[in-house]
Amino acid sequence: MSTPDGNLRARLVAVGVDLLSREGTRALSLREIARQAGVSHGAPRRYFPTHQALLAAIAREGYHQLGQQVAELIGGEPGDPYAQLLALGRLYLDFARTNRGMFELMFRHDLLRGNGIGLREASQGLFGVLVDLVARARAEAADGRPPAVTAGALWANLHGIAELWQWGSLQTTVRTADVEPLLRAALDAHLGPAKTPAPEPPHAGRY
Repeated sequence: MSTPDGNLRARLVAVGVDLLSREGTRALSLREIARQAGVSHGAPRRYFPTHQALLAAIAREGYHQLGQQVAELIGGEPGDPYAQLLALGRLYLDFARTNRGMFELMFRHDLLRGNGIGLREASQGLFGVLVDLVARARAEAADGRPPAVTAGALWANLHGIAELWQWGSLQTTVRTADVEPLLRAALDAHLGPAKTPAPEPPHAGRY
């Protein structure tokens, strides 16, 4: 059996992305993806030797989408690194909120190990953007800590906020309906306070 467009590999990934957005990660079985793509359940093996390889290809689409949004946000202008990190943090938290299934899939450790899909490289590319911004924001830091270490700690902090906020834990424990103060506190903890106050987002209070 063949697909109408003759591009089975791309179709399987596209079907997986759509299925993920509608039904979450639990729906991403090889059989279900093949069924919705209109092919036999063994057809995906022609392009993806394992189930994990297909999942990694689907997750890579999430990195591509997030990467495009980051590129549009940061652009080519240097700008104020703290303000750019604040905007990047908002984007990351919003992506996690609006793409819950994809966000979960993108950071599965078993998919980041390889599979020949390039998922690890996609992840490292985005992390590199964060490291560069942190290096600029901490240009005068005297603690001697490598920017990658600070960026890793900040990323872990943002990822934790995203996960705990989605579970409802932070809203209940911290008793806040606004994630913005948590984001700013994370940046201040790792970078120090901003030299000039960063503007509030247009949607402040809504997350």
